[in-house]
Amino acid sequence: MIKYVWKCIFTPRLIKLYGFGPVEKLYEPTALENLGDTVIQSLYLIWKLGVYTTPLLVIFLTRRGYFEPEGFVTLTKFITLLGGVIVSSYLIRGIGRASNPVYTKFIAALDNAQTGLTSATKRDLSLYDFDFFAWPVEFRWSDVAKLEKTASRSFIDKPESLRNIMQLGATLPCQIISYLAIHSFGIKLLYPGTLTLLQNMISHNLLQGRSKLIEVNGGVRYKLEAKDGNEIDTMFVDKRASSGNGTTLVICSEGNAGFYEIGIMGTPIAAGYSVLGWNHPGFGGSTGTPYPSQELNAMDAVMLFAIHRLGFQVENIVLYGWSIGGYSTSWAAMNYPEVKAMILDASFDDIMPLALNYMPSWSESIIRLAVRQYVNLNNIKQMSKYSGPVLLIRRSQDEVICTETGNQSSNRGNFLLLKLLKFRYPLVMGEKQQTILLDYLGLSLATAQDDFLKKYDADETCNRLLESHLRTNNDFSELGAGLNDDEKTKLTLYLATKYMKDYKSTHCTPLPMDMFQMPWEPIEETKRSVTLNSMESKG
Repeated sequence: MIKYVWKCIFTPRLIKLYGFGPVEKLYEPTALENLGDTVIQSLYLIWKLGVYTTPLLVIFLTRRGYFEPEGFVTLTKFITLLGGVIVSSYLIRGIGRASNPVYTKFIAALDNAQTGLTSATKRDLSLYDFDFFAWPVEFRWSDVAKLEKTASRSFIDKPESLRNIMQLGATLPCQIISYLAIHSFGIKLLYPGTLTLLQNMISHNLLQGRSKLIEVNGGVRYKLEAKDGNEIDTMFVDKRASSGNGTTLVICSEGNAGFYEIGIMGTPIAAGYSVLGWNHPGFGGSTGTPYPSQELNAMDAVMLFAIHRLGFQVENIVLYGWSIGGYSTSWAAMNYPEVKAMILDASFDDIMPLALNYMPSWSESIIRLAVRQYVNLNNIKQMSKYSGPVLLIRRSQDEVICTETGNQSSNRGNFLLLKLLKFRYPLVMGEKQQTILLDYLGLSLATAQDDFLKKYDADETCNRLLESHLRTNNDFSELGAGLNDDEKTKLTLYLATKYMKDYKSTHCTPLPMDMFQMPWEPIEETKRSVTLNSMESKG
């Protein structure tokens, strides 16, 4: 019995039981377990709060004399007492769990799954919602690493190198400050979803969202192990047998405070697609910290899992990223260029302008160095290495990725579109066309945009220019040669309407199902038009 109680002390917290139909059944701990768990959780939150306020805490203890000999004795007694409370709380919790038949049944299912995860043991384990650290790993990056040669993946986020020793010496103070800033509060500012206090505040919402995915949508939870050893919490909803769109898998990458439980998965699920969601390192059940390298290792594990375990062909995978999730999404598109499409919602071209906008002006040099060295989230550089279909969704009332409040011209999605078109259609996008495009994107009313398009005759007749080009070319890299300025401007605006769709909303509003569309494919569409015209002429 003592051995079993000892085991129960360190086993996971059981939260909910599944399999009761529409009736929600939360786990009911015994009084002893509830008492021990409450004390442990409270002390853990106090500890986390103390970590965040360490400088203030040290100043307070110093002024009160707790670091002097007499005060240090008092501090030692307090810490010893606190240690006794913690040990007692764990012991009480273990006794409470060991005496609960529901918990003992759960422990048996967990032991069986950890001994050998089969379809039967996975089914039994899936009846419980519990602390994810105890969930067995079901897929490892190393399982297919040798076959896939994943070491050859491209990384855009590598720090910009310093040119010489003198430059290093001149920037050394800023280097030290930027390193300390990013590796303390900086990464938490960039990814507030890593904050334990925030996750505890929304824990009930996360449980409800996860329950809906499992009970209503038939979702299955998996734990993946990334290249760096991080464990990634994922949820898969399989629609292959129930929907015409189900053969296409949508991989969802959330924002900097988004979780798959309450994030963007709902939109493609409602549209009938198979969907795979995952939590950033440090979010939900995922371990680690969302530095760029860990983010990309997690994304790589998710992609390999989708291909090798779930059985989806790369060409049947759509990458869908919201906000900062556009970074991992564009990286996956760069490294898996055969994917069906990429959709970026409320995302940006480069994190630098946003970082500078939200931080005080006196810190500009430090911010620039910190971003480029440690969190170089440059979506457009990665997107420039992907030639497949792309759809950008811009929130016309976005308050997060605009550098000026209420000014649509400052929406970084505008510059993402501009740079994408400039890369894909270099001979079309002259200086004049870029200026006119930004003028168009700065208009806040749909009617004003329509009038602007009519002014330049940017309508479906532009397809004729594309058709004419494709009769002698297989791509659009040379499109624009021989066109005059008016034709280039018309084509620029037409392409803008195809690559970007506006959604009148703020940054965090869920995307409606009708806004989730497969991107325009210019080559395929114009080839079809050429074929149809040819058939009609023959007819």
